[in-house]
Amino acid sequence: MTDRVQRVWQAIDPARLRRTLVEMVDIYSPSGKEEDIQLYLEGLLTTAGFAVRRQEVDEERYNLCVTMGRGEPLLYLVAHVDTVPAWDLEAFGAQEEGAVIHGLGSADMKGGCAAMVEAWLALAAALEPEERPPVGLLLAVGEEENGDGSAAFLEQCRPPWAVIGEPTGLTACFAHYGYMEAGFVTRGVRSHSSLPELGHNAVESMLRVLMHLGRDPLFDRAKSDIVYSIREMSSSRAGFVVPDRCETWIDLHLPPSQNPAPIQEAIRRIAAGAELAIQGLDLDVTFDFASPGYALDRNNHLVHTLERIYPQLGRALRLDAFRSHSDGNLFFAAGTKPLILGPGDLETAHTSDEQVLFDDVAAAAKIYAALCLSAG
Repeated sequence: MTDRVQRVWQAIDPARLRRTLVEMVDIYSPSGKEEDIQLYLEGLLTTAGFAVRRQEVDEERYNLCVTMGRGEPLLYLVAHVDTVPAWDLEAFGAQEEGAVIHGLGSADMKGGCAAMVEAWLALAAALEPEERPPVGLLLAVGEEENGDGSAAFLEQCRPPWAVIGEPTGLTACFAHYGYMEAGFVTRGVRSHSSLPELGHNAVESMLRVLMHLGRDPLFDRAKSDIVYSIREMSSSRAGFVVPDRCETWIDLHLPPSQNPAPIQEAIRRIAAGAELAIQGLDLDVTFDFASPGYALDRNNHLVHTLERIYPQLGRALRLDAFRSHSDGNLFFAAGTKPLILGPGDLETAHTSDEQVLFDDVAAAAKIYAALCLSAG
């Protein structure tokens, strides 16, 4: 361990880190309503002596950006401050249970965000200004919707490297799945619900379409490399009628090397087969969003840093591909090399049992500090 790393690790304050995390989880910050948590984080960083820059994303929504060291940052710590909407507005806040902190956003990704802020505070406290590495901290809005916060940042700044604190269980992900959304609309003929033979039920058509898709090898979960989930389904609602419209959205996560375009063509082909198999089917298929994955060369200075510090933390270094969607795809497309690494696990993210181990959050703060120091 170098002298600088040792000094910075000693400056990490577990009590302060835990307090920051709990207070962040207690602030409700769904996408589009991030102002309260940004004001909290801005105050925390400003009080510590940092010049915090607000970067406008849209009206009353902004990222927070901070830099240190000389010259343009060679690496940015990137955290999104927004969450999915709460399942229960009476129970979204932090609940501490020994070493575990529960609550909306605890894993995705307020745990990673708090660890990045703590690493930042420790770097500044332990190092003289001339010793500080050329790095930045981005606290972004909008990741859980359309990534507009990171997109706004990347219009102005494209650093060589970014470390994004999504929940990976501290697995280092230098590869990332691609992501696409497939939309299906079936149309029917409305009739009174007591006379279904006079109409054409769009929901029944949709169910048959989904069963048809599920029989194709592309959607065979036991054999296909593609991860898919039927995210939502809705129909026209008029009361006591056969519905004349049904809409379904499917999320697809694609292996890092998979181009979305051939998958889109395959789905169109399967859908065309459904039109032949399902009588009276009126079906539209659209793809509103698609982002390819990536796989970085693992022979790089961040991997080498992780190989040195994980044993010092008593942890085994694991390398894998990040299976969910994140702003990492946006950074990669803009020319930045993203490492996805953070405390918490996807298994509980976006659920009513979301949680993070505080020991992992504390370890993440040390990991982020060491990665920053590797930048210069």
